[in-house]
Amino acid sequence: MKTRTLGSLEVSAIGMGCMGFTHAYGAGPEEKEGIRLVHFAFERGCNFFDTAEMYSFGGNETFVGKALKELPRDKVIISDKFWPTHLDGIDNPYPKLSEEGIRHDIEGSLRRLQTDYIDLYTEHQMEDGSEEEVAYVMGKLIKEGKIRAWGQSSPTEEQIRKAHAVTPITAIQSEYSMMERKWEKDVLPLCKELGIGFVAFSPMGNGFLSGKYKAGSEFKGDDVRRVITRFNADNMTANQPILDMMADFASQKSCTNAQIALAWCMKGYEHLVPIPGMRREERILENLGAADIELTDEEYKALTAELDKLKVYGSRDGKDIRKLGTVPGSVNK
Repeated sequence: MKTRTLGSLEVSAIGMGCMGFTHAYGAGPEEKEGIRLVHFAFERGCNFFDTAEMYSFGGNETFVGKALKELPRDKVIISDKFWPTHLDGIDNPYPKLSEEGIRHDIEGSLRRLQTDYIDLYTEHQMEDGSEEEVAYVMGKLIKEGKIRAWGQSSPTEEQIRKAHAVTPITAIQSEYSMMERKWEKDVLPLCKELGIGFVAFSPMGNGFLSGKYKAGSEFKGDDVRRVITRFNADNMTANQPILDMMADFASQKSCTNAQIALAWCMKGYEHLVPIPGMRREERILENLGAADIELTDEEYKALTAELDKLKVYGSRDGKDIRKLGTVPGSVNK
């Protein structure tokens, strides 16, 4: 497995998004099987595992803690995120973004993860006006050895600049894929300017870019694709030209659509690491194999030029996802 750097952290070129093992994509594997799959990925070179306090309201951290406990701690990189507002089932008597609130959060996360430090600790979604205060606390936690590095999730350019001036940011984590490219306007160029890494979640458009879902596919339970508008039947049909274009490029490279999607993400910035979810052996092998798919400069330009011609129908909007009743602020708690 090739590696990339996020600040001082050396991570596998492709990480594992662990959310889907307990949350957001319908029924996942049994815990024992999920742990085996995490180990399967590790044995094939993946050392970067992403979770969050919000996923299953602490339950995903607990799963990741069990899965990684059996692996050498110095060989894995744990990426965790703290939610800016209070969560059901996770007691915190303090304002979440106060120093007391953040310290209370991280102690809970450390217990669930069964570790004494977190490699990359990220503010999960951003609350305006708290950038400098949060950055100051992150600097203290780094000095104390509670965390090795910190980041922001889905921030604006202004929020990055404010926080980075207080305690340098190691990585930004935001949705980035062929279907969500808004960060190319300002955030990605700023990351390149400041030497900040970028962790791309949903790099395959919540699975759409894999080409494995068609109009009429049924999503059940807590599967967020029930409410993500790019997955309604009309939009899936309208977005088919994206898949057709990708299939042409994939054929030329003797790889899959999913591998083209990941290779394209990585080509644009050497310090970008995608973290697709993967809950089956074949998906792990396919996704990790994308690290060996190298696009030439000409291929990347041609692929991007074709993308520029195509309109993306639907989006992944947090307001829509909250309708499902499985995330903070949902209408169906």
